[in-house]
Amino acid sequence: MIILIVVSIIRFSDLERFRNTGRWTLVYGRRKVGKSYFIRSMGYDRYYFIGRSGTIFEDDSTLSYEAFKREAIQCLERDETVVIDEIQRLPGEFLDLLHKTGVRGRLIAISSTLWLTKELMGKSSPVLGLFSDFKMGLIDERDILKNLRGRVGDKKKLVEYSIFLREPWLIPIWEKAENFFRALPSTAKLTVPSLIGEIFTEEERTYSRIYDGILKAVAHGKQVSTEIASQLYSLRLIPAQDPSLVHPYLKILEGIGILERVKLHGRNKYYYRHSSPVIDYYYYLDAKYGISEREIQEDQAEKVLNERMPHYAEQFFSNLLSKEMGLWCEKIVERDYEVDAALTDFKRLVAVVEVKWKESFSGGEIRSLEEKLSRFPCRRILFVPRREDLPKEPEKVEVWDLDSVLNERTASSNDKHLGFSQI
Repeated sequence: MIILIVVSIIRFSDLERFRNTGRWTLVYGRRKVGKSYFIRSMGYDRYYFIGRSGTIFEDDSTLSYEAFKREAIQCLERDETVVIDEIQRLPGEFLDLLHKTGVRGRLIAISSTLWLTKELMGKSSPVLGLFSDFKMGLIDERDILKNLRGRVGDKKKLVEYSIFLREPWLIPIWEKAENFFRALPSTAKLTVPSLIGEIFTEEERTYSRIYDGILKAVAHGKQVSTEIASQLYSLRLIPAQDPSLVHPYLKILEGIGILERVKLHGRNKYYYRHSSPVIDYYYYLDAKYGISEREIQEDQAEKVLNERMPHYAEQFFSNLLSKEMGLWCEKIVERDYEVDAALTDFKRLVAVVEVKWKESFSGGEIRSLEEKLSRFPCRRILFVPRREDLPKEPEKVEVWDLDSVLNERTASSNDKHLGFSQI
């Protein structure tokens, strides 16, 4: 028997940021990250949703554009809270009307179209300066841990679920599936292509073979522009092995929230990775096994997920530590070694972090890690699931594990409190 767990995710970090926005706020972000759900939880007087055809909905009713304009402006003049979901679908003259009205009442505008959001906030926009901007992405790593901690007893499983459930649309699957990770491959195959297509449709862009090639290349480990260009050239998707040919595509994929860009420490180069582990997982399976065109073998897909999980844990904890410590997250890639995360304060290297998402270690691995991290005159951190699995404590390296992260943890008296007691 499957017992359903009703999970309502509270986005503490986003709530804190939202408290600092102005009376008029533009909420924007990639499709399916929970923007509408988040705003509906705030409370409002009127909520209007604009359909793709321009139809205006309020609850179960539809309104004419003229009736909507009249009602919305009157509500603002009465100092009420008005939400307009997918505001970019309204005629341009509505923005002129807002400009004429001025900042009255509380107006929350939601947009899933990132490029048009920039136009709304651009120099020629009639509403320039009237709105605060509020970008929403996936659920914050700290928040998903805090929400799920009381529902998942196994700490390792808690983290592995949290890695994927930062995508809000996966939470109902997790609630219903007897084995979430067995259900994940078929869910990804069914949903990710539609999600990507929907994102590109909203952005009024054509999803081409070049975009598809880039997403597969990044998932398959080609994560700097030179490697991506080489891969696309080998597939005859671009006419020359020239990184400048892929930079515009990478910029768009980053801008619409599919890829994230990580600076390579000390170099004027960037490392690209999928923002969402489930999107990465789908494109990795497609690049390696062509799952978009044939049936998924569940055992094979589960084996791949186990191989990829350390990569996803590295990304998860690198971003989490970056946010908790208030530092930028960069990556160190040299000819003969890599460091998972370099946490920086402007150009100053504050900490280097290695994430080892595994349960057994050899003495040789520990010595190699000590040697690698000893190159850096800063704080050195090794993150593992359980510190008792280490054959010995590495020298001059802090060891953090799930207990130290999920329980209250403070640094030395000279360091900032990392805030993990909130998780």
